[in-house]
Amino acid sequence: MEITLDKHSVNQASIKIKLSEADYQPKVEAKLKEHARKANIKGFRPGKAPISMVKNMYGTSVLVEEINSILGESLNGYLKEQTFKILGDPLPVIKQEDTIDWKTQKEFEFEYKIGFVDGIELPLDKINATKYSIKVDQKLMDETLENLISQYGNSTNPEVSESTDSIYGDLESTATEFKKSVSLDLTKITKKLAEKFTGISKDEVITFEDKDVKKDQWEEAFGLETEETDQATGVLTFTVKNINRTEKAEMNQEFFDKIFGPDLVSSEEEFIAKVKETLQGNYDRESKVFTEEELKKELTSKAKIDLPETFLKEWLLEANKGKVTLEDVEKEFPLYAKQLTWSLISNHLATENKIQAEHEEVLEKTKQMVREQFASSGLGSQMEDSMDMFVDNYLKGEEGQNYMNMLTSVQNDKVLSFVENQIKLIEKEISIDEFKELLAK
Repeated sequence: MEITLDKHSVNQASIKIKLSEADYQPKVEAKLKEHARKANIKGFRPGKAPISMVKNMYGTSVLVEEINSILGESLNGYLKEQTFKILGDPLPVIKQEDTIDWKTQKEFEFEYKIGFVDGIELPLDKINATKYSIKVDQKLMDETLENLISQYGNSTNPEVSESTDSIYGDLESTATEFKKSVSLDLTKITKKLAEKFTGISKDEVITFEDKDVKKDQWEEAFGLETEETDQATGVLTFTVKNINRTEKAEMNQEFFDKIFGPDLVSSEEEFIAKVKETLQGNYDRESKVFTEEELKKELTSKAKIDLPETFLKEWLLEANKGKVTLEDVEKEFPLYAKQLTWSLISNHLATENKIQAEHEEVLEKTKQMVREQFASSGLGSQMEDSMDMFVDNYLKGEEGQNYMNMLTSVQNDKVLSFVENQIKLIEKEISIDEFKELLAK
């Protein structure tokens, strides 16, 4: 057997495997003898058929099977010996002139394309990054409390509207045949237009023009889809069907229980402290995720990994044959490349620094995920007794893939934590408005 590697570029190569008769014939002969011992051929007692007949019947299929087995073992063994990291799976090169005559041919040559990355250098001591933390200031607290008081207040249907009400009615365009029943939030349109809907009663008809509504307000205030916005043109009428108002909730035990559950807080001071604690916890998680994503970008940039793009696109198309098109691969490749690059970096750092995700860490991370999911439904404390069952069922899901995903997630967490301790990390406290500006970039 002869195996040769021909590198076409820094990240793509071809591997040729040449097989002579001595490489496969002993295994083929052994397999044919095994068939002869077990064969049940008409006219012969079991296991007594002539080997020549067995060879004539099964020779080609056994030859193909054994050669494929030898190729697989040899190719995998050869690749494991290499220092570079193989990406995807080797792709067989099929040429028109490579038609194999399995009956007479004695020597065979096979070729495979591979994609790889050869070495990852990541000087952590030269990397700078920023660790953001969002400050829950008084402005944010005031806005949050105001929203909660408004959201959990009692709903009423007054006779006359005010500037903070929602108006339910029929929106029509006189220029087109467009008509739709909508709920209009007066706080989300311009002050000038809101004045037309203030001090009105049921069954009144309000007339205005499409230019009175800003582009983003069609969706935010009127709830229209893009194609509906295109039809809501010219002079518009709004026939009032109902006026909806939410009265502000009182700071009492009933209100506290609605927000945090029965008897978890019992005074306005405790409520405000709990709101601040909850907000800070939420924003701590958001800022942590943002910091980590920015750190990943920095690590990816500094590692400068050159992916074999042409090979990977071909491999993705072949691996998902019949499920995706070339257009699908082209569209999704940037995201795939980003995820693959980070995976290579994470695995490299984990290997170099002996970072390993432990089973108990996987269990704990999964428990935390389940707790957060149930907490949003208000059932967190009730589900704690059944936590082990939920975690076990989840990790066994998708034929064990959920476990592998959580294992990878834990490793990534540990790698990022390690990196943060190795690089120059500048801590920066920002407001929620500044955080939103960062997200918008």
